[in-house]
Amino acid sequence: MIRRASLVIVGALMGATAMSVINTATLPAEAAGSSTYRELSIFGDVFERVRAQYVTPPKEDQLIENAINGMLTSLDPHSSYMNAKDADDMRTQTRGEFGGLGIEVTMEDELVKVITPIDDTPAARAGVLAGDFIAKIDGADVRGLKLEEAVEKMRGAVNTPIKLTLIRKGADKPIELTIMRDIIAVRAVKSRVENDVGYLRVISFTEKTYDDLEAAITKIKEEVPADKLKGYVLDLRLNPGGLLDQAINVSDAFLERGEVVSTRGRNEDETRRFNATPGDITDGKPVIVMVNGGSASASEIVAGALQDLRRATVLGTRSFGKGSVQTIIPMGDAGALRLTTALYYTPSGKSIQGTGITPDITVEQPLPAELQGKLEAAGESSLRGHIQGQSETQEGSGSSAYVPPEAKDDLQLQYALELLRGQKTDKAFPANPEKAELKK
Repeated sequence: MIRRASLVIVGALMGATAMSVINTATLPAEAAGSSTYRELSIFGDVFERVRAQYVTPPKEDQLIENAINGMLTSLDPHSSYMNAKDADDMRTQTRGEFGGLGIEVTMEDELVKVITPIDDTPAARAGVLAGDFIAKIDGADVRGLKLEEAVEKMRGAVNTPIKLTLIRKGADKPIELTIMRDIIAVRAVKSRVENDVGYLRVISFTEKTYDDLEAAITKIKEEVPADKLKGYVLDLRLNPGGLLDQAINVSDAFLERGEVVSTRGRNEDETRRFNATPGDITDGKPVIVMVNGGSASASEIVAGALQDLRRATVLGTRSFGKGSVQTIIPMGDAGALRLTTALYYTPSGKSIQGTGITPDITVEQPLPAELQGKLEAAGESSLRGHIQGQSETQEGSGSSAYVPPEAKDDLQLQYALELLRGQKTDKAFPANPEKAELKK
């Protein structure tokens, strides 16, 4: 598998972004013209006027940060400046682990409700139960906090204590627990066996994704004999993206050969190509990839590679259409710059920027009555200031991003299972690698 030192993120994990990290904040560039320096002088004058005369004293660091972000967001929706905290949060997301308690939560009646404690984590060992309501964190009321603010308070350095006050149905008084934070590893891949089919849901592309995928496939092989296993469903719906190298590795897991993806920057010599290595860990079993409007960037790279190389059949609805790459440039203690530096292309040489991945088999997922008229289809093409894709049309990109919570109601999944079991047929399935659509 391909391993690279730079961090490349593709997907909505970082605002539907593809990113790479370089270890310097100074890059060679053409010298700015004299008019540019005159404009910078005007900026300095405006800053001084605002600082000295605005009706209330502004925070100077926020003025500078907002000015930088204004410059970057005027370029495209995915370029931005991250202060030190935001940059640290980004690194936490891409690592796929953090210091915390190990609970999945939501907000209900102004309290944090525990959906489930994750097995073998501090919360589970301390006795936190699904359905518990967290009323206080370290003695401070949760009411009035946003969910993300409450989650931030519960996260923290490993081996530091936190006190939770819980309200539990059936308990006559609140329950107080003191829990020691530990490293919580977030699963990037969830899997299960659907009788004779292996189901793999890739949630995001973090540093753990390929390893989680490999472990999931190994487990499925142990549960279902090879002669009984019909194939795999690779579910990339609602996957916002993540690390580029992980998208390449996940694609490579199903491939024996071929170009996975290429990235092309401002200059021709910046083009990079990434190729698959021999070794299909699924032993050539049929694969169906599921996508929808919530499948962005890194997930689109995987879907595009497996589709173009005819290793898998893509099923669902049109994907988000995020085809640009962002480089993360560390700025020392000040944070990091996230800058769009390239577009990526599928093996056949297509850019999906503003168009998305068109499934081989389109299967719409109806919205339940309570969501009709409330869930809008979104895509890259609808983002203000997005980079115009070379193949973008009025049709644009994206589609509905709804997935039913119950598998029995999931028409896209049921269609995929029926194809794999031979209960349905389609000319696009099974995919044939001998008919791969490659660049000429």
